Amino acid sequence: MEQYTTLAEYYDRLTGDVGYSRWADYVERHFRRLKRPVRSVAELACGTGSLTSILASRGYQMTAVDLSADMLSVAAQKCQDQEVLFLCQDMAQFTLLEPVDAVICCLDSVNYVTRPQRLRRAFSRVYQHLAPGGLFLFDAKTPLAFEQADGQTYLDEDESLMCVWRADYEPRRRICGYGIDLFTLRPDGAWNRESEYHEEFAYTPEELHEFLDQAGFTSIKIYDNLKMRAPKEDSERIFFAARKD
Repeated sequence: MEQYTTLAEYYDRLTGDVGYSRWADYVERHFRRLKRPVRSVAELACGTGSLTSILASRGYQMTAVDLSADMLSVAAQKCQDQEVLFLCQDMAQFTLLEPVDAVICCLDSVNYVTRPQRLRRAFSRVYQHLAPGGLFLFDAKTPLAFEQADGQTYLDEDESLMCVWRADYEPRRRICGYGIDLFTLRPDGAWNRESEYHEEFAYTPEELHEFLDQAGFTSIKIYDNLKMRAPKEDSERIFFAARKD
């Protein structure tokens, strides 16, 4: 079953609590720490383009990459008055027209790359497409986050939309699967039901650090969720900031 097909149309209604402006503020805090100005930014797994749009409005030259054509269609509509380049590509094989000053990948999108070898390739592609001195910034859920989610059922709804999803974590495979049922209200008062299935891989911080090191990155630093301090042992989301010399 494909991911982010049916869900794409309703994604923004289900993620109204994400706080993309706060994420953009955090991204810019890391940009300001660089020794070089950041003008061009590529966002991997951009989804419906909410963060892309905010950064574009703040003056960055944005390239938005995502594997889902349905999500990119929504993003293109959202950014129709902005100069954003959209690319429908796999992050393990993406190609940019020219090097960029920064690459970002947010909302645990790296966990959706469920084969470690493919994530290694993605990090290598990022390194190749960064300008010297450029920054790679991304977040990831920790194994603890998936352990805590195991067996939990979640519900998001409004008057005409209901999304029910259950998380099941398999420690041996290190895969957390999400069965997602989406119910939408029809004009005749009946409800349509559609389903998707998503999977995420539980990477350890040590593995992600190793992948970055193998790709050639230096000055690799780890931060707590949307903080500028080191993560705690019980952190469920962490950020990596890696620089290309």
